[in-house]
Amino acid sequence: MPKGSGKQLAQNKKAFHDFAIEETYEAGIVLVGTEIKAIRAGKVNLKDSFARIENGELQLHNMHISPYDQGNQFNHDPLRTRKLLLHRKEINKLIGDTKEPGYTILPLKMYLKNGFAKVLIGLGKGKKQYDKRDDLKKKEAKRDIERAFRDRQKE
Repeated sequence: MPKGSGKQLAQNKKAFHDFAIEETYEAGIVLVGTEIKAIRAGKVNLKDSFARIENGELQLHNMHISPYDQGNQFNHDPLRTRKLLLHRKEINKLIGDTKEPGYTILPLKMYLKNGFAKVLIGLGKGKKQYDKRDDLKKKEAKRDIERAFRDRQKE
């Protein structure tokens, strides 16, 4: 199965708007208690989350997984820091890339692949305001072209 494919559970649309994604990696995630049940129910939010390398390990911060409804005492802290699983070679490459100014590691989407929760993380460089405006103009122009083409097909 290719990287990034599977049953999609959450997507970080803000990351694509605010950052230019240069490289992506597929990472496993360490979960505790009832977190996987909450994730399967779709109660996960990647909006303000980011990844950071601490002590040679990749840690995911600010990812919100809501407590599972039937979890009672076995529930977890919704905003706890979670460890991401990558090969040592990939972590070393990320360490080198993030030392350059302007680069950060962001979760792009979360999905299930062969029964395991995976996170697609990307190495992103922050966009300037004018870059965001250019992207919106291109997107709008493409939409207009498709609309005109679709109208022409109907005639």
